[in-house]
Amino acid sequence: MITNSEVEKIVILYKDRLLRFGFEIIENLCNKYGTTIEIIDNTEKAEEQELVEDLIQIVTVFSFRLQGKRANKAKKMIKELLKGDTGKES
Repeated sequence: MITNSEVEKIVILYKDRLLRFGFEIIENLCNKYGTTIEIIDNTEKAEEQELVEDLIQIVTVFSFRLQGKRANKAKKMIKELLKGDTGKES
């Protein structure tokens, strides 16, 4: 939509709400096609603070993925065990 000049303005509360990484790429794309980005709370953070927040976000995402994989593996094992139990009853 941006590349078709269908969007005039993007309004976001915080800079990282548009996307976590690579904001500058989207910002340059918007500038090229005449789309403005308005950031409501544009308080600048120290680089260290941004790095800490990014690392926390990365760890959180991967921990949820691992947890999801474990849950799926447990469900499969339960189904297999239940299938095995029903076959032995006859």
